Amino acid sequence: MEFYTADICDKYGNQIQVLEPNYKSYGGKTKSSGKIVTIKLFEDNSDLVTLLRDNQGDGRVVVVDVQGDYCAVVGDNLMKFANKNNWAAIVINGYVRDTIETAKIPVGLWALGTYPQKSKKKAKAELNTKISFAGVEFVPDEYLYADSDGIITKKSPAV
Repeated sequence: MEFYTADICDKYGNQIQVLEPNYKSYGGKTKSSGKIVTIKLFEDNSDLVTLLRDNQGDGRVVVVDVQGDYCAVVGDNLMKFANKNNWAAIVINGYVRDTIETAKIPVGLWALGTYPQKSKKKAKAELNTKISFAGVEFVPDEYLYADSDGIITKKSPAV
């Protein structure tokens, strides 16, 4: 589906939420959309690895809220899993690494920035619950659209 987040904002106004403009693109796709799957982590990306590696994405978008100390929760290995299993994109309230490689993988990847250290294995994640960050409440099975102008969500498809 061809879309532009600016056009969706113009057309749907108060039916959309706009993520604060602090997120940068690190993936091989600079435009992505799909149904939202959420995961909330505490410095441990094990459950995110399992989600991307062992589940078909069917064009969905994983929204990740990372709590705790600085660490990178996505790098080239997770992006390869996402690509293999047809995940459209990953949006992270946190950090990524291996960005030279992630930029070559045809999956959208947005994050706050980069950090070279990987996550520690500390705690289980919360999957498919409402999470909030950067001025947006992310709800599983709602829709996310991301491009060079920004990241937005909408309850139903913007068709």
